[in-house]
Amino acid sequence: MAPFLSGGSYSSEAWSYVLSLHNHLRIKKSPKFKLGIEQHGDLESIEFWEGLPVEIRNLALELHRTQCAPDRTIFVCHSEPGAWYPPLFQTRPCAPYGYGHYRYVIGRTMFESDRVGLEHARRCNRMDYVWVPTDFHVRTFVSSGVDPAKVVKIMQPIDVEFFNPEKYWLMDLSSPGDLVLGERSKAQDLNGRKEFVFLSVKLEFRKGWDVLLSAYLREFDGADGVSLYLLTNPYHSDRNFGNKIVEFVDNSNMEKPRNGWAPIYVIGTHVLQSDLPRIYKAADAFVLPSRGEGWGRPLVGAMSMSLPVIATNWSGPTEYLTVENAYPLPLERMVEVVEGPFKGHLWAEPSVDELRRLMKHLVSSPEERKNRGRQARRDMIRRFSPGIVAEIVSEEIEKLLEGRE
Repeated sequence: MAPFLSGGSYSSEAWSYVLSLHNHLRIKKSPKFKLGIEQHGDLESIEFWEGLPVEIRNLALELHRTQCAPDRTIFVCHSEPGAWYPPLFQTRPCAPYGYGHYRYVIGRTMFESDRVGLEHARRCNRMDYVWVPTDFHVRTFVSSGVDPAKVVKIMQPIDVEFFNPEKYWLMDLSSPGDLVLGERSKAQDLNGRKEFVFLSVKLEFRKGWDVLLSAYLREFDGADGVSLYLLTNPYHSDRNFGNKIVEFVDNSNMEKPRNGWAPIYVIGTHVLQSDLPRIYKAADAFVLPSRGEGWGRPLVGAMSMSLPVIATNWSGPTEYLTVENAYPLPLERMVEVVEGPFKGHLWAEPSVDELRRLMKHLVSSPEERKNRGRQARRDMIRRFSPGIVAEIVSEEIEKLLEGRE
């Protein structure tokens, strides 16, 4: 059970598991279990449902019809623990009738801070098992009081065939991108050079957009032949992206450079999933100075597209970031979260100075950054491709079934 019809992070992650498992079971000679899905954990979105490919919608209807006796059913509740039985908000509970009625009830979740809250730890301990995607989460869940015997690392797949740079032409970003600061680079100013494009996502405090803008605008100006594109998602977020950036600059202590601000563009309209690889293809580097990530789907998508990435060397991405396949960004310190659901927890404060240095280094190191991007794709294929992760999940489910048969 998951927010299959909702869009957003948990929805995308759930579909990545389901599609991987579905394809895995199709080619297996004698599968020991069958797959079913039900909506849970968030509101349904008609726009998201209509934007899914027809074959995915048909598969969803097929899997929704799967029948299984309760005592033979393994429920995987793929959502934040507040949605688990009994839910803390209006949603269909997972498991539908609580605990003790099914073969197993498993929670699949993650957090972006240094711990799990007391209520969520209690909910995790009611589950038979809790699947988390990284070693970071194993440590933080256990240290927060979740029974170590219940916590299992199940990595998240990335569709390396969909995010394959050989399959796409780059997108002209001038069409979806709205210029919100600085001026467009002119051909004569570039002296025959290609403009260097940095790409990032979401204007959320957790994603470190303030850190990114501080580093970018302090390091570059309008004559440096660089640009920054911010791909934002209107779902669950503020839409006044351009105003937010201008206000940030106006309220900062940064002086406008003599050559003007380095340009910043916002892609604030709904972007089809099928267009994401073309956006990645149009960039030269992906930057995410996040304060905390559960997994980092935009990061692994960029890495699968052979893009060099700069990302904070803390939380979920430590599962796959190395100095061979990326540019890990050091922390300045750990800081307390002052608002929101993680209030009182700690997360990372990335270094603005180190981010400046790394961004400048990428611009001036074309061969190195390309080599790291190629290594990133190799690592995604080797460790997180759908077939590999589906085999891990399938073995875990079969082990559970054998344990109570």
